[in-house]
Amino acid sequence: MGIFDLTGRKALVTGGARGLGSGMAAALADAGASVAIGDIAEDLGKATVEELKAKGKSAEFIQLDVTSESSWEAAVQQTVSALGGFDILVNNAGIELSSLVVDINPDDVRRMMDVNVVGTMLGVKHAFRAMRPGGSAGNGGSVINIASVAATIAFPAIAGYSASKSAVDRLTRVAAVESGKLGYGVRVNCIYPGLVPTEMGTKLAMDIVEIGLAPDINAAIGMVVEQTPLGRLGEVGDMADVVVFLASDAARFVTGAGIAVDGGMGT
Repeated sequence: MGIFDLTGRKALVTGGARGLGSGMAAALADAGASVAIGDIAEDLGKATVEELKAKGKSAEFIQLDVTSESSWEAAVQQTVSALGGFDILVNNAGIELSSLVVDINPDDVRRMMDVNVVGTMLGVKHAFRAMRPGGSAGNGGSVINIASVAATIAFPAIAGYSASKSAVDRLTRVAAVESGKLGYGVRVNCIYPGLVPTEMGTKLAMDIVEIGLAPDINAAIGMVVEQTPLGRLGEVGDMADVVVFLASDAARFVTGAGIAVDGGMGT
């Protein structure tokens, strides 16, 4: 078995019905893991599961509202029951609402904080409870939080989103220390994805145009590419491969880390 082989591992990917989440779930499954897709989008989530099963992968759909404690409790219990364990959590679910600081809508900011910060925090909480010794899974594991390059750069119109993803970064490091000091056996890391042309990434580019910071979507994308040393947007596979690394034994001595997967944009 190679160090990137995840055969026998059991993963829950939040926001796994589409975009980065579905790509990360597929990459984990390709590496041998059994995967639970946790999402509020039931139809899309079940379709993603069927695509994985059609390729011979082990996958299940689990209804999950990351902002709800009771939903997390049920989702973790279902993951353990359906997959026969739980040792990888990818905290991917998130939303992005763009606005200039002078136009910030506090309700939008509260919504982002609820999903991006509270949702991620609840995921870490219930992963710890399940994965630590004596938990329902009890064999330790790996938690991978999805932050953003927005946590490391100053880019217009994303102040609220940047704040939420900066919080994910700090949460990751505190949780890693707690897990280590308390003997949970759970590594906690995060990645900072650059802009990927998923539905969410495309919407950000469109928002930049609507706000008046770029004349059209190509110019908005060009603003990002211009700040990226590798000279292109990210791809889902760029992010998914690093998630597999962090979930695997190749990262066995990596915890409390944030890995930039942004083409150098945050350098």
